Amino acid sequence: MDIDDLTYGQIKQLSTLFNSSQDKPGTLNNMVGQKCIIRTYSAGVWFGEVEEKAGKEVIISNARRINYFKTVKGISLSSIANNGVHADSRIAEPVAKQWVEAIELIPCTATAITSLEEHFGE
Repeated sequence: MDIDDLTYGQIKQLSTLFNSSQDKPGTLNNMVGQKCIIRTYSAGVWFGEVEEKAGKEVIISNARRINYFKTVKGISLSSIANNGVHADSRIAEPVAKQWVEAIELIPCTATAITSLEEHFGE
């Protein structure tokens, strides 16, 4: 096969094979643009909007480090992503952007986003 002899249809098929996960619902690339809880390897837990993701590297905007947390309901980071944080939690004020090496990304509900964005303290 000579690459110069490929038809437009064959090129589209090849493109689909190589980019098949880019636009499918539920793939990692669909986390871009979502507000998430991000658990990292060595920088703790963060909340922010995922701007870029490449492998384990993630850039988040309006990033808030969660220094200490209690959940409104439940006991885990997943509970925070679903229900938000208790008033006793300690969340830093946001920084414009933060690069982290992520272990886990958990999309947040609207309730959790409101809770996390309104709460920060020392």
